[in-house]
Amino acid sequence: MIAQPQLTQRHTPAAYLEFETQAATRHEYINGDIVPMTGGTPNHNQILLNLAGALNFALRRQPYRVFAADQRLWIPVPKIYTYPDVMVIAGELAYQPGRRDTVMNPSVIIEVLSKSTREYDRGDKFAAYRTLPSFQEYLLVDQYACHVESYVKAGEKRWIFQEYDRMEATVTLESCDFAIALQDIYDKVEFDTPAPAAAEDTSDR
Repeated sequence: MIAQPQLTQRHTPAAYLEFETQAATRHEYINGDIVPMTGGTPNHNQILLNLAGALNFALRRQPYRVFAADQRLWIPVPKIYTYPDVMVIAGELAYQPGRRDTVMNPSVIIEVLSKSTREYDRGDKFAAYRTLPSFQEYLLVDQYACHVESYVKAGEKRWIFQEYDRMEATVTLESCDFAIALQDIYDKVEFDTPAPAAAEDTSDR
């Protein structure tokens, strides 16, 4: 989702939570600042739905939970409350102490990039996510072109990067049994310029 300019007054986490439970729209909390969030574009929402739906179906009856857009995440060290576009949590949910509406242990986070948040998602937000011990994989999905960035944790302070930019390519998650082709991530997504077409299979001709 898209973060808007921050409100100038500083707030405690408790004050934010009280405010957020009564607010008509969602807000992020970033180390004292409350940041209003707007709705996404049709492309943003379609990509989110495609990914969350595919993950939820693939991981059914397995010890994983899939959340999309509305589940709040608490990151203690930089003091951030946020709503990732998609999260996968392995095993039991770890709640913020004293709450049952805020989780702390995602293994996979997916963000659909917007023009206003792409640098934050790649930079400070990724750095904040990396402070979570459970966090293993990060996908950044472009909504304006066929392009996905993947980061997989390979050790202490070590992440492996891979990018995908062809519709016939397949993204595979390492921490759970899931793979998805870019053409399925981008199903029904309308780019301003044509996306690369999937290669035609001529093996039986």
